[in-house]
Amino acid sequence: MKILVIGKQGMLAQDLYGCFRTAGFDVVCKGRPEIDLCKPDTIREVLLHDQPSVIINAAGYTAVDHAESDPEQAFATNRDGVQCLGENAHRLGISFIHLSTDFVFDGKSPRPYREDDRALPLGVYGQSKWEGEEVIRQCHPQHVILRTAWLYSLYGRNFLRTILTKAKETQALRIVNDQWGCPTWAKDVASALVVIVQKIRDDKEIPWGTYHFCGAGETTWYGFAQAIIKETQDISAFRVEGVVPIRTDDYPTLAKRPAYSVLDCSKIQQSFGLQPPQWQDSMQQCLKELLACPDLLHTPS
Repeated sequence: MKILVIGKQGMLAQDLYGCFRTAGFDVVCKGRPEIDLCKPDTIREVLLHDQPSVIINAAGYTAVDHAESDPEQAFATNRDGVQCLGENAHRLGISFIHLSTDFVFDGKSPRPYREDDRALPLGVYGQSKWEGEEVIRQCHPQHVILRTAWLYSLYGRNFLRTILTKAKETQALRIVNDQWGCPTWAKDVASALVVIVQKIRDDKEIPWGTYHFCGAGETTWYGFAQAIIKETQDISAFRVEGVVPIRTDDYPTLAKRPAYSVLDCSKIQQSFGLQPPQWQDSMQQCLKELLACPDLLHTPS
């Protein structure tokens, strides 16, 4: 079975490639300019050339704040490009897995969000991702939409790597303490998708649909930063002496963030037997792997 991962430059794609290779799959990762969600011809050409059994779309317009002033590009990528990808995949009989986000919700729920809760995005990025989900549901029955949140990785730009960088540069980190969510290691998401694809390969009765997967438990960005610093406090290069909690209002951004992004993952446990690890355990393992590889630690975050 051949797996095509789209979004080669993203942090998740690198974990997907490693996990699927380890599991024995034939996997290829491709991104721009070879396949560009805003250029339909490239989508058709790559699908016809590679002939995958499953597509995992990890590509997207993810610049949350910039999307507020660039809505045309955000929707062209996250909705229109996804529709083109889904239609071509359906026409060619290719199963479709699509990554989505907690930003489809407004953050006002009194409990963890379930898959069937009403989507009320706060900004352009969330709206474009929600409309991307909707076009998939309309054009391709054999799909899995996987929403995740607060993603971090060994690779690329993400909160964990930013905290490690800032810890070398400043004595006090000022981190928002009134936004709640579930830190999620990209490698855990990749491992979960391996299980889902194995079921697609081996089982004729696939529970297609929308699922949530993120680290178990919840915390704030401040709590996440504190945990990172505590685990790495023996690093001599760090100047940081403490983490200072601030409010969202003290750190204004162009796009509003959901105040509560905790996702209920019980559906994916019931359908695929996937139990998300505790976020603290995954963070510790990610840091262990990152600190054991100086080349990764010193690449730009």
